Order: sequence, then structure tokens, then C-alpha cells
Amino acid sequence: MLNLVHLKVLAAVARHGSVTEAARELHYSQPSVSHHLSRLEAATGAKLVQRAGRGIRLTPEGELLARRATEIVGRVDAATSELTAQLGLRTGRVRLAANASVLSTIVPRAARTLAGAHPGLALSIADRHPVEALQMLRRGDADVALVFRYAHAPLEDDGFRLAHVADDPIHLISRHPDDSVADHRHSPWIGGCERCRHELTAVCATHGFTPRIDSVCDDMVVVQALVAAGIGVTTLPGLALAAHRGEGIHTTEIPGAERRIYAATYGDPPDPPGATALVEALQKAAAELTAQ
Repeated sequence: MLNLVHLKVLAAVARHGSVTEAARELHYSQPSVSHHLSRLEAATGAKLVQRAGRGIRLTPEGELLARRATEIVGRVDAATSELTAQLGLRTGRVRLAANASVLSTIVPRAARTLAGAHPGLALSIADRHPVEALQMLRRGDADVALVFRYAHAPLEDDGFRLAHVADDPIHLISRHPDDSVADHRHSPWIGGCERCRHELTAVCATHGFTPRIDSVCDDMVVVQALVAAGIGVTTLPGLALAAHRGEGIHTTEIPGAERRIYAATYGDPPDPPGATALVEALQKAAAELTAQ
């Protein structure tokens, strides 16, 4: 029978590729980690690790079990938090994965609301792009993922459930007031993440051209500085501008272009009380920002 401690050790070894680093993370001795791996191999009847130079690497069987072990350990941690939260949200933890623009605008407001309503519930946060946030959610490493989808993109499926949080208009960022996308048919553009670049291409296509993306940067502060320096033009969502608005730029809202913000949870309903409380706090925070 598989042992949860053994699986946790295997997941740590896979994560670090090192017995030494796994032992450090788990606060075990190196011989203890090796012992747990040996016991797991005996229980499964499979060779899970092998020496590679001065270190070790997982066998194909080890990699397969390590992927499952990571998910199992994450789910057990999530179940522990859920059970604690079920006891009236007096104590416990809820974990959020989200990207920079919402972490600097919606999330701080939501955190204050959550702390006021449930002071014993701890909120932990990971800065992740939507794809990575959803991966964390599926693995059980997060309870809620705050993600965005552009207006015409399909919603996530495969077990994810989405609660609408806000609509976020997209703006052209340039050095000229009252500008338009069509004015920059021949301008160099600054692209962001892969999902953002796809939307940028779609926006420009509605104006009859394909943007020439000469630079790529996903930092909203740096991007605005590059535009101010004349490196190129770009687009940014309203929340990014609410978080930081640099000098020397002008912003023009692009009609019909927006992204939608969703709070994603995973698995069969209902959500754990902690996740539900966080989603409600996020929706309330977004409504307050919109009202301003």
C-alpha cells in the first residue's frame, strides 16, 4: 500500500532533482529521504530512482508516480484546509494564484474584506500567469485562481468552474493623445505574454494589419517606460494602468476590446467555504473598483 509520507518524499525529490534539496525542504536527514524512497520502491515493486553522476534521476516509472504523488499530496493539503475551513472559517488557509495586475488592484481590497469577515482565515498568494495558475489549481496547490479571458476566447473546461469578477477594458499605450490603433500600422509594437500577443494581433487585424512586434515584455511598469522612450506602442488592460501609470505616455481605450476576469475553482461543487468566501471578497472588491 502506498504511504503518503513516501509519496511526499518522492514529490520533493522530483521537484528538486536532489535528495539533499528534498531533505532540506522536508526537514529530514538525507538518509531518511533515501530510506523512504527505498520503502516506496519496495511497496510498488518498481525502480523509481537511479544514480546519474553524483546525483540521482527518476526512472520513467518514478516520473509517472511523482506526477501522481504531487497531485495526491496537493489534494490532501487542500482537504485539510477545507476541513478546517468547514469548522466555521475560524481558522485555516485559502490559497490564491493570480497575475500582477489583479494582485496589485483587486486582491488587496479583497484581502482586507476577507480579513475583516474571517480574521482566523489566512490568505496565501502566488503570482502566476493564468495558465500556470490553472495548473496549480488542478494539482491542488491553489484553492482559487484569478484568471483572464479576452472577449471572444473560449472559457476553460476540464473540471474548472468560473465565477465572473470584472470586465477590464483594453487601452492603446502610446505617446500621443487621442490616438488609435489604426495610426500605428507601421509602428513597432511591444508584445506581452503569449495570450496577450494573440489578442494584440486580433485587435490589429480588425484595423486591417498585422502588428510588427519588435519587443516583448510582460512587466507593466517596464512596458510603459519603453513606450515613453519611443521604443514602440502597446496595449494594456485598465487594471494594469490602475496599478501603475507611467509618465510620458497617453492611454486611449480601444472600443470593443476587453478582457474578462474570472475566479476559477476546480472539482465538483460546492466549493469549500474558504474558497467561496474568497471568491465573494474578490467580486466585492472588483465592484468597488468599478464604482470608483
